[in-house]
Amino acid sequence: MPAYTHGHHAAVLRSHRSRTAANSAAYLLPELRPGQRVLDVGCGPGTITADLAELVGPSGRVVGIEPVPEVLAEAAALAAERGLANLSYEVADVYRLPYADASFDVVHAHQVLQHLPDPVAALREMRRVTAPGGVIAVRDSDYAAMTWYPELPELDEWLSLYRKVARANGGEPDAGRRLLAWAHAAGLTGEPAAPDANPRCSSSSWTFATGAERAWWSESWAERTVRSKTAATAVAEGLATPADLERIAAGWARWGADPDAWFAVLHGELLYRVS
Repeated sequence: MPAYTHGHHAAVLRSHRSRTAANSAAYLLPELRPGQRVLDVGCGPGTITADLAELVGPSGRVVGIEPVPEVLAEAAALAAERGLANLSYEVADVYRLPYADASFDVVHAHQVLQHLPDPVAALREMRRVTAPGGVIAVRDSDYAAMTWYPELPELDEWLSLYRKVARANGGEPDAGRRLLAWAHAAGLTGEPAAPDANPRCSSSSWTFATGAERAWWSESWAERTVRSKTAATAVAEGLATPADLERIAAGWARWGADPDAWFAVLHGELLYRVS
């Protein structure tokens, strides 16, 4: 089972709960129709998944999957709270999806491929369960493309360390720029004469610049730096000491307290239509 770099620490889940279809899957929304069958790979606490279930309506069917059951109870509780009878959750492995060929009209994965040792194999399996005319939609951040102000050495150290930890876990933190290459390697290519690009690539960003946004983002990463699975891996792999992590966390706090602070996260996006 692939190692999930962030783990499911409370600070990580707080970040994941902020994700919606509007702020994390806007490139997919024009493809959604009532009655579609949707698979959400790596659904986490289910906030995006629940939005997708509402968008395909009661006649549609949405399944959210995770490789471990850790967060699925929370996701199911959210579905019940929102009255979404067309939404279910299952433990499943993206490399061996327990579904027949062509089972879904939409297969979606948000911030998943960057954590996988073999994203190409995952894309092939996602293609297998997507019906002709359906779409595969993937979105991943690109850590090397993240940018911020002011330029604090602790945040430079954070970025370098995170990328090392992610790669120690077999992932690729600079995934956003690689989505098209991975899609091509997986055989996700369109007709040469097609009028529209297939796969279709785009990008979008999250920006943290208001006082509330700075506080939320900096507090999240300060806590994750010293207490999440990322921190445990950094120490276990000899990539950082606890003192290093405390220094980086203090840098995040200093950044968040600066009224001029600004941070942007770039995401690569790819939409492939199955023929």
